[in-house]
Amino acid sequence: MTGVRVLLVDDDPLVLAALTMMLKGAEGIAVVGQAANGQEALRAVTTTPVDVVLMDIRMPAMDGLSATEAIRARPSPPEIIVLTTFDADRHVHRALSAGAVGFLLKDTPPDHLVDAIRRAASGDPVLSPSVLRGLIRRSVGPENGARSRRAEEARGRLAPLAERERQVALEVGRGLSNADIARALHLSVPTVKTHVSAALARLGLTNRVQLALLVREAELDQPDPDPG
Repeated sequence: MTGVRVLLVDDDPLVLAALTMMLKGAEGIAVVGQAANGQEALRAVTTTPVDVVLMDIRMPAMDGLSATEAIRARPSPPEIIVLTTFDADRHVHRALSAGAVGFLLKDTPPDHLVDAIRRAASGDPVLSPSVLRGLIRRSVGPENGARSRRAEEARGRLAPLAERERQVALEVGRGLSNADIARALHLSVPTVKTHVSAALARLGLTNRVQLALLVREAELDQPDPDPG
């Protein structure tokens, strides 16, 4: 079987049926399984090759956020898009911190969802506009002690990065693609990918969404001057 292999996880049979029908005709995408809760999703990714998981949040036995954490902790895990009707900040931050590559609402148009699955399979972040606005509000909200502590802790975590890794990380935090970062820093795309991978490994992160969140927490939104 070729194309992006997708596992659907939702406790509502109607939602599973609708998603299956929606994706059935999408070129290069194959639904390879369904699960009604997080425990079933864990079993499915153990026995079936999966590239992308569409994960609901509120489910019995094991919710989607716990399942996301468990799946992303496995070796070579699939990418996970949390697909839900809820965009509460605590859900978004926990899902992305756990390693989800995206967070979409269930009213996402079908063509946008298909595009998001393809992008997620490549490790690119995918966020609903309302979710992205929420993350921006969080990062630029009113100054307070808790925010200052978060920023200081995040800057401390970023400190071990090498200079180029730090420059690339800052651009990731701005939401730039690898191609855009390459143009901005006068690097090749493979070199950018190497720096992103090195930064993730050095920081103990699993994807660029987590790296972007850390940069935003650190309130470092301007790249350093190019050292030449």
